[in-house]
Amino acid sequence: MELIATLLFAVAVLHTFSVPVFARLAHRGGPHAGIWHLFSEVEAVFGVWAFVLIVAMAALSGPSHAIEYMDTRNFTEPLFVFVIMVVASSRPILDLVGQLVRVVARLLPVRRELATFFVVMSLVPLGGSFITEPAAMTLAAILLRDAYFRTSGRTGFKYLTLGVLFVNVSIGGVLTAYAAPPVLMVASSFGWDTGFMLAHFGWRAALAVCLNAALLTLVCRKVLLDGEVGTGGGVDAPDGAQPRPPVPWPVTAVHMAILVAVVLTAHHPAIFLGLLMMFIGFAEAYKRHQNRLLIKEGLMVGFFLAGLVVLGGLQKWWLQDLLGGLEPFVLFWGATALTAVTDNAALTYLGSLVEGTSTVWHYMLVAGAVTGGGLTVIANAPNPAGFAILKNHFPDGSISSGRLFLCAAGPTAVAALMFLLPV
Repeated sequence: MELIATLLFAVAVLHTFSVPVFARLAHRGGPHAGIWHLFSEVEAVFGVWAFVLIVAMAALSGPSHAIEYMDTRNFTEPLFVFVIMVVASSRPILDLVGQLVRVVARLLPVRRELATFFVVMSLVPLGGSFITEPAAMTLAAILLRDAYFRTSGRTGFKYLTLGVLFVNVSIGGVLTAYAAPPVLMVASSFGWDTGFMLAHFGWRAALAVCLNAALLTLVCRKVLLDGEVGTGGGVDAPDGAQPRPPVPWPVTAVHMAILVAVVLTAHHPAIFLGLLMMFIGFAEAYKRHQNRLLIKEGLMVGFFLAGLVVLGGLQKWWLQDLLGGLEPFVLFWGATALTAVTDNAALTYLGSLVEGTSTVWHYMLVAGAVTGGGLTVIANAPNPAGFAILKNHFPDGSISSGRLFLCAAGPTAVAALMFLLPV
């Protein structure tokens, strides 16, 4: 079963890189357009192949074995990402974050168009250290979608922005010990707290995030200043250009309270799912102050991550031995590369089980895992959320995994340089 699971995992990884091919087949129409459309949905890839694995397990080992395996999987993270996507994408939260972005942008000594874009690409990802990375990804992706991605064309700008966004979110959550999934998986066993993360990871990550955002803003300054992207709406809208009445502060306060409660109960599905039910009820009661909730998108992202949990649960037989045999410096680059084809939280968890390792080995494992977290859709748990929100604004409604990898390589190199700096 381990060999079959690894084969299906490899097929799923190849499938993610082949999504644009299926998208083009779906757009041609025909009697099988529906199935091609299903295969073109990145969020469905790992869920579909995980289903194949469970069917194979039931056929070869018996249904009871397949059920027992599913019962031993931990689906807390997929459920949490679904809930945080729905809550964080609500209009009151987005309006509040948009106002904060505009306030900070006005303090910067550059033109508003450049300052706003820089703040979205830096401050929001760094905020993931406090509201969790999935929430930061959801907020940043929606702000980018509404202000910069709705214009057709400018595909190069969109891919560059997406690459920097994924890398910055992956490294932007390491200022605390609870917000980034790969850190959360090992913080207890390694004895790391928020003070340790700030001293060893936080300042490096903050420098890398700001440098990546600044370089992207510089490279794209002509596009941003010429108004060739954006619609003049969203966070980039001029002051006073809000087309809808502002959300009353009590409504915003309730949304923020629920968001904070969800973050604080991230390890308790029964509680944060109950909070989601209360949130949906409150949002329905004040529907005039809402946009459409991202329930469908959140469910698809949760399906993707659940598939990754099912398939990834049987990769320990080769992945843990591979990590344990690497020296610290080699481990950093090995973890960065392996993260591109595995979830970085699973990678750090398996690494934490290796016995007889040093504190330097621990640092290199986590630093490499977060550094490579922006290279592919499966590298970091929040990435599928960004895919789901932004994919319809790319050609054929699909994002090329190959082009994403190339555009994320530069900001990944910047992050690697910062994490390898001597103390």
